[in-house]
Amino acid sequence: MSRTLLIIKPDATQRSLIGHVVSRLEKAGFKPVEMRMLRLAKEQARQFYAVHEGKPFLDDLVEFMSSGLVVPMVLEKENAVDDLRTLIGATNPANAACGTIRQEIAVDLQRNSVHASDSDENAAKEIAFFFED
Repeated sequence: MSRTLLIIKPDATQRSLIGHVVSRLEKAGFKPVEMRMLRLAKEQARQFYAVHEGKPFLDDLVEFMSSGLVVPMVLEKENAVDDLRTLIGATNPANAACGTIRQEIAVDLQRNSVHASDSDENAAKEIAFFFED
């Protein structure tokens, strides 16, 4: 069993889509093992997305991720990282495959409703960011 992190972003929480996303995850065989709801301070959002430091979209991403409630969760499943990336779809919902979460509920490239770890190594770091124990 492997673990990964998913964050339901402010655009989805504001549209009351938390239950919908969790249902999609469970139907796809993911087991939520930790979950919380919080509002990121701008400094926290910048720290979380530090990998994008120096990129032109970082400031807008920080503003967006600190604009409302987010729901980070730890998910378990065999092949969790790759299977979750497949389930959520491409970062740009215009390029996301039919039936993926982003294709279904994302608003646009920035308001793409969910974040998912892109590797086992990043999953471990991102899980530790939100769930220290």
